[in-house]
Amino acid sequence: MKDTIRLDPDDNVVTATRALKAGSAVEGLATTGLIPSGHKIATRAMAAGEQVRKYAQMIGVASGDIAPGDHVHTHNCDFVPTAQNYEFGTDQRPVTPATGDTFMGYRRDNGSVGTRNYIAIVTSVNCSATAARRIADHFTPERLADYPNVDGVCAFVHCTGCGMADSGDGFEALQRVMWGYARHPNHAGVLMVGLGCEMNQIDWLLEAYGLKQSDTFQVMNIQGVAGLAKTIEMGIKKVEAMLPIANQARRTECPASELKVALQCGGSDAWSGVTANPALGYACDLLAAQGGTGVLAETPEIYGAEHLLTRRAVSPEVGQRLIGLIEWWKDYTERNRGSMDNNPSPGNKKGGLTTILEKSLGAAAKGGTSPLTGVYKYAEPVTAKGFTFMDSPGYDPASVTGQIAGGCQVVVFTTGRGSAFGSKPAPTIKVSTNTEMYNRMTDDMDINAGDMLTGGVSLEEKGREIYRMILAVASGEASKSEAQGLGDYEFVPWQIGAVM
Repeated sequence: MKDTIRLDPDDNVVTATRALKAGSAVEGLATTGLIPSGHKIATRAMAAGEQVRKYAQMIGVASGDIAPGDHVHTHNCDFVPTAQNYEFGTDQRPVTPATGDTFMGYRRDNGSVGTRNYIAIVTSVNCSATAARRIADHFTPERLADYPNVDGVCAFVHCTGCGMADSGDGFEALQRVMWGYARHPNHAGVLMVGLGCEMNQIDWLLEAYGLKQSDTFQVMNIQGVAGLAKTIEMGIKKVEAMLPIANQARRTECPASELKVALQCGGSDAWSGVTANPALGYACDLLAAQGGTGVLAETPEIYGAEHLLTRRAVSPEVGQRLIGLIEWWKDYTERNRGSMDNNPSPGNKKGGLTTILEKSLGAAAKGGTSPLTGVYKYAEPVTAKGFTFMDSPGYDPASVTGQIAGGCQVVVFTTGRGSAFGSKPAPTIKVSTNTEMYNRMTDDMDINAGDMLTGGVSLEEKGREIYRMILAVASGEASKSEAQGLGDYEFVPWQIGAVM
């Protein structure tokens, strides 16, 4: 393995594949200081204000003069807001349709297909969170032993639902999340639990989305039932009545076109955009060719790369919708006295990422090369096939919650620093960007994309490995985060707007 990697001939930095001492030879020059693994090295002189380029794109500007061989990072590379010239549909790479790939899923009565078979307890407000958890906690493995086809009883609780306006972005987003989880194909039964006086009324949700109560969809309010203890008792009875029905579900062979896969990254490092993210993008292209759907999200983490996605939009309308999300986020961060460049975390920076522009260019690679067929609000039902985008914050639990609400039945999560994330009812597959972290956190990582650097594995090989695991996990194979029981506390609806 070479000591450095150059990602594009026009770049003026290269990335160190291992820690380099001062004086190390790099592309015919000597490093001027210690270079940590994954960090950037200047390959030519840059004057103050000159663009620093990686992935053939600007990732920042030199804050002072940079000499050849210098370490390039936060101390000498500044973020500057982008001013993009947007094009629409100029980089279309048509997908060659393919058929024949299948997985073993649960075909629901409404035609949707699940990859898991849970009963969900969904709360309308934080005030009913304890009731929901105690109902779910009653159903221990021992009590579920007679229902082998039921994956579990899960409580989806959150910290909002009241002290908010009864309209606007925040209220509508929460209602979409609740609707998405209530109708998710990975749920065989749903019990919604409220308090009764909250702003986020269950009855409003039922009316707005045309939801009808049935043997496997029930609602209740603590105030109407007359207290916490009675609510827990009644909730347990309602779930007990659902279990025999849910247990009747059987896996059948389903086409890969029925899959919606959430594309996520967290705890990113410099290798995210080199190994795991492009490999996941290749897997997304394979899924799109089968008629399936990949859902990219985390709008702040495509800022600075959105112009590359608009070039892939199937229409100007789709591209403009993406630009509208970027403009909303720029205004949102400004009025909250933040910056789009606040996104790279300390861990991201330690891993070699300097600005949000650099992070975004790597993050966008998860979307592969297929045309962008749709852009959606947070937690909005995703109906387009192929590669799509959903608005969300970069905060992983909130972002994944929106993707699952939008219909995703599997999540693929790339990470370079390491992550202990998992999700329900859609299981999470975690992909390591580097071999060192994979070996250190092997109990948490499902796939090592670091061997693209250390073992000569090609992008295509790794992409197919990820794709095969998507089909296997969709068929019931447990991912490592799923086997550890993660997902009960990772339900985090995005809270937008004032708390009153």
